[in-house]
Amino acid sequence: MINIAIDGPSGAGKSTIAKAVAKKKGYIYVDTGALYRSIGLWVARKGIAKDDKGSVIAELGNITLELKYVEGTQRVYLNGEDVSDDIRTPEISMYASAVSAIPEVRAFLLDLQRDMAKKHNVIMDGRDIGTVILPDATVKFFMTASPEGRARRRHKELLEKGIDTSYEDVLADMIERDKNDSTRDIAPAIAAEDAIHFDNSAEGIEQSVSEMIEIIDKVIEAKK
Repeated sequence: MINIAIDGPSGAGKSTIAKAVAKKKGYIYVDTGALYRSIGLWVARKGIAKDDKGSVIAELGNITLELKYVEGTQRVYLNGEDVSDDIRTPEISMYASAVSAIPEVRAFLLDLQRDMAKKHNVIMDGRDIGTVILPDATVKFFMTASPEGRARRRHKELLEKGIDTSYEDVLADMIERDKNDSTRDIAPAIAAEDAIHFDNSAEGIEQSVSEMIEIIDKVIEAKK
């Protein structure tokens, strides 16, 4: 199977590029962040503080997650409920960052992610895909962009979804999440040693997609 890993900070454009590449290549796109966000949503709904590790771990046995593809789009189901839109708020982003630092949460999701990669050609994006989830991925990317550029992109996405928030709040949350994700002890958001660094600061989507596909095709051909 062909497995493509795309890591990088929040708002770098990983999901947008990964979805487009997956569509053109005929691969399955796996948004791993949606899984952590779903656990964060469950915890938030239960009124549990995001830093209450013991209570978060205790809830894992009450959670079932499924990824389904509806008209070619990934939807995530939390205990049978489609929460694909509910998990995209700034509050749940912070919950996702907190719960993803808990080893038991990562172990809970590890098999689900790896099982998909064993059965399908996938493009998987997240924070530690190339370092932990798929260390033997066919191609690994680490996508970057400036915090300001990422915040503008995320702010626009939130407004388009009807979520009223300020650019300044999105930028502050993003900087805080970057710090949390890159400095945590468990699976920090850092580039794999063999990852290809991909700067997505100013590129247009189509150009970035074309460049990534060109790199993927070259690596696959070289490995034949």
